Amino acid sequence: MSPEQLDTLLETIPDVRDGLTRTERIILYVVHETQRERKGRNVPTAMLYGRVLEYVNLSEAELHVYLDRLGVRGDGRP
Repeated sequence: MSPEQLDTLLETIPDVRDGLTRTERIILYVVHETQRERKGRNVPTAMLYGRVLEYVNLSEAELHVYLDRLGVRGDGRP
């Protein structure tokens, strides 16, 4: 198995500890860190997208799919 194939496999298989994929874990980490920087305020999606791109390559539409799957809401409601 090539390193690229291994990376792809690791991206798609959820971790046994919490059921999150690597990309989902990165998104949640970036949301948490950015909220902390903003003193608890909500993180604009555009800002989140730019910061997530520093870690993984995904489209804006893919980010929205991940956010929906993770239950992150964009309207300020829990």
